[in-house]
Amino acid sequence: MSCAARPRPEGHRGRSPSSLGDDALPAPADHERQAGAGPVDQLDGVRVVDVERRGGPERAVAAVYNSAVAAWALAAAWEVGALDEMHRHRRLDTAEFAARNGLDGPSVTGLFRALSAVGLVRREGTEVTPGEAFDEAFRTKSFFHWLTRGSGELFRDIPAVLPVAARTGDFYRRDAAAVAYACREIDEVTYAPAFRRALDEVDFAPTGVADLGCGSGARLREVLRRHPGATGIGIDIAEPPLRVARAEATAEGLAERAEFVTGDVLRLEPAPGYAAVELLTCFMMGHDFWQDDGRAGAVATLRRLRAVFPAARRLLLGDATRTDHPDDRLPVFTLGFELGHDLMGTYLPTLAEWESVLPEAGWKVVDVHRIDGTVGETILVAE
Repeated sequence: MSCAARPRPEGHRGRSPSSLGDDALPAPADHERQAGAGPVDQLDGVRVVDVERRGGPERAVAAVYNSAVAAWALAAAWEVGALDEMHRHRRLDTAEFAARNGLDGPSVTGLFRALSAVGLVRREGTEVTPGEAFDEAFRTKSFFHWLTRGSGELFRDIPAVLPVAARTGDFYRRDAAAVAYACREIDEVTYAPAFRRALDEVDFAPTGVADLGCGSGARLREVLRRHPGATGIGIDIAEPPLRVARAEATAEGLAERAEFVTGDVLRLEPAPGYAAVELLTCFMMGHDFWQDDGRAGAVATLRRLRAVFPAARRLLLGDATRTDHPDDRLPVFTLGFELGHDLMGTYLPTLAEWESVLPEAGWKVVDVHRIDGTVGETILVAE
């Protein structure tokens, strides 16, 4: 089957059926006007369906398709800087932006056509202005980046990861750098305010801090800014975000106090640098504790953290928890996050499961911060 467009009938090149005038079209047969068939026109004997005047199932399906394209367009527009520029100036000339940034003009305009199709912006040619939902889309843009750029390969390969026989070893792939890029802002949108409140409630000044799954190091740098006498270690399994973390620590003058190392948090072993850590933080990766052996695996990992960081006085554990939203009331991110982790074979525990597993592993839960987010975000404070 070819996707190439057929040439239009001779004499009508470049004109839409509606531009010919009603008198130029023979009246459609009655059977072509029946319910569900949609408006139909005739053009030199060729049956032409005016999709714009259709309603019902056709538009509903078109909305699904267009929304899928718009999700990719939104993430791309953010990554190339167009979304931020439009948010600042409240308008954007896509042709001018493309020329100034060395980008393909029609493609940039096409990105915003996709956003216009779902009502996020209004477009007249290359001139774009915000729609009613634009600011909310801008606020949640990192969720779309997580889905399309970070997890795009996972969702593309759904048929390949469904067979039980295939779900062994490294049976899926994601872009770790893109996930880290998205999670940096997801953290700011969701966890950061509650994290700062939880830090305010820490009743001692830590001299040693470790952040597990540190990504680009924002949380660790924040703790070090609050506590000038502390040193910190950031641990992450992916090297690309660690390079960003080192560069930003250097830029902030924290390089002498912050170390960023590659490591698998699930398999850490005691080390001299870990012995003096008093404050332990772990955000957006706690659900990985459950991946090897469910509850037993989570207990084992949490016990291991006690052994690896013997001086730890406080643990701040922030993570998503499994939600029970109705299918027709799902907020942004929930569906992609939960389906994505199901595809990866990663268990998402409930808050009740976390509250029971921490004491079993030797940690006493002393506070819980619930976040009004999209995937049951919660910060548990334990000692």
